[in-house]
Amino acid sequence: MPNDFNILHQKIKLGETVQINMDIARLNTRSKIEVPIIVSRGKAEGPCLLLIGGIHGDETNGVEIVRQIVAGGLNKPEVGTVICIPLLNVFGFLNQKREFPDGRDLNRMFPGSNTGSLASRFAFNLMSKVIPKVDYCIDYHTGGAQRFNYSQVRIDRSDEETLKLAKIFGSPYIVYSKSKEKTFRKSMADLGKKVLLFEGGKSLNLDKIVTKVGVQGAINVMHYLGMRDFSSNISKINTVIPPIIIQSSNWVRAKHSGMYRSYISAGQKVEKGVKLGSISDPFGDFESVFKCTQEGYILNSNHAPVVNQGDALLHIGFE
Repeated sequence: MPNDFNILHQKIKLGETVQINMDIARLNTRSKIEVPIIVSRGKAEGPCLLLIGGIHGDETNGVEIVRQIVAGGLNKPEVGTVICIPLLNVFGFLNQKREFPDGRDLNRMFPGSNTGSLASRFAFNLMSKVIPKVDYCIDYHTGGAQRFNYSQVRIDRSDEETLKLAKIFGSPYIVYSKSKEKTFRKSMADLGKKVLLFEGGKSLNLDKIVTKVGVQGAINVMHYLGMRDFSSNISKINTVIPPIIIQSSNWVRAKHSGMYRSYISAGQKVEKGVKLGSISDPFGDFESVFKCTQEGYILNSNHAPVVNQGDALLHIGFE
């Protein structure tokens, strides 16, 4: 890495922290939509780590994690470079929606096209103007709608280096999850970048425990990569309670429509035969209880009080 680190036509010297605004598009009123990117370089050359939140505009907990990292000065390395993008999908954030104004899911548009849809152009600009500098990435997400994800890191099964990084991150669960085509994670992996996809919390919600795990994970990874000495910030709990590795998982879906009550919590281990929840009508005539069919761990729990037949209620992982 040269002493002058060029990104978005701006040179950043060793020891500097600079905020750059990536100017990609405008609102219908012609007002600019700029994506703030905070680039912090250490006093010595080293790896480049990207911390990114808000690929989905309603996943506010990921935004909060990266925001806290920047606000606390934790993004300033002694070695190498940390790039923070707290909020990529500004459009969705303004509208408190997952998608772009064109109705597309940004995380299904990578690596994008400079002549494609609005979301595709956003993806293209990120991949072409920022990602070439990046070696490692932590991509922060939450559960969609009212589905709460217990803190977990998702990785591809075959990547041993990423597995090691996931263990260093220190979330309670590591979930083997194949990258889907046209996602940010898949496009990064195709370029040889190492990505940890963190899932925690639910959309349009801030959870203090999830935020703490996400911030601590970034600290742990930076320390491991030799970017900054965080010895005093590293919790010893990671060596006492290793993460549980989830080999496979499946969703429990509603067999009926109605009012939903969950009997368990996200993160909980459940035994075969235990009652997971019930669905009833609103009038007191009908109630159906459903049970666990296999021992596992609750990775995601739907917090919605009313569900439709076929809705995802619980995501259960298996070792």
